[in-house]
Amino acid sequence: MTEAATRRAPGTPCWVSLMVHGLSATQDFYGTLFGWDFEPGPQQLGPYVRALIDGQEVAGIGQLPPERHLPVAWTPYLATDDADATAAAIRHSGGTVGVGPLDAGEAGRLVIASDPAGAVFGIWQAAGHLGTAVAGVPGTPVWNELVTRETSTVGAFYQALFAYEAEAVVSADFDYLTLHLGGRPVASLHGVGHALPHDRGAHWMTYFEVADVDEAARRVAELGGHVLQQARDGASGRMATVADPEGAVFTIVRSAR
Repeated sequence: MTEAATRRAPGTPCWVSLMVHGLSATQDFYGTLFGWDFEPGPQQLGPYVRALIDGQEVAGIGQLPPERHLPVAWTPYLATDDADATAAAIRHSGGTVGVGPLDAGEAGRLVIASDPAGAVFGIWQAAGHLGTAVAGVPGTPVWNELVTRETSTVGAFYQALFAYEAEAVVSADFDYLTLHLGGRPVASLHGVGHALPHDRGAHWMTYFEVADVDEAARRVAELGGHVLQQARDGASGRMATVADPEGAVFTIVRSAR
């Protein structure tokens, strides 16, 4: 098992979290699909659990208040050394701060924001909780990609927040930007133009590693979820896009190694 880095450079995706209406049922779904166990996490925003693999923290799932009818979606958190300063930079650069900055007990300090295109993301200033503690095994988040209309404007926004080096691939029919930190790719931005889903708008997509994409996709359907894009081979490996029973969309992937 490969341990994730103990402290992340600012801008590194360090955690993924999901807010749902049915916490118990969602735990059953992901526990069966990924083999996750759960333990209680900070309760500042309501009931919240941390998902574990072999005792190592992987992701978080929280309970939405009954009166909150928000989109159910996986949200990546980007590491920062100063959540308050990053929140100010988000506002200054054209983004919106929806929650925080606020303390999550002794775990750290968080912000939930949206970029100028409306995609929601989190900011995490670690204290007792550093984020995802294991990587490279089935059931762990392996990548985060922003699906948006175009990459130039929103790419400039994220580069204003963190010291990303951007590698662009732009052609007549392809708009793709990879964000690097210290020479290492950490996330990507995919401009899809008018193909952006009207019902979702710009959004971050989390990729989870699985041992067998076809089998995991079948399992999603058996557990009450939906297969949105059938298993297919791509440059990064075999993958399928799926949704859990509450509609949270994510991609399962068997990385090419």
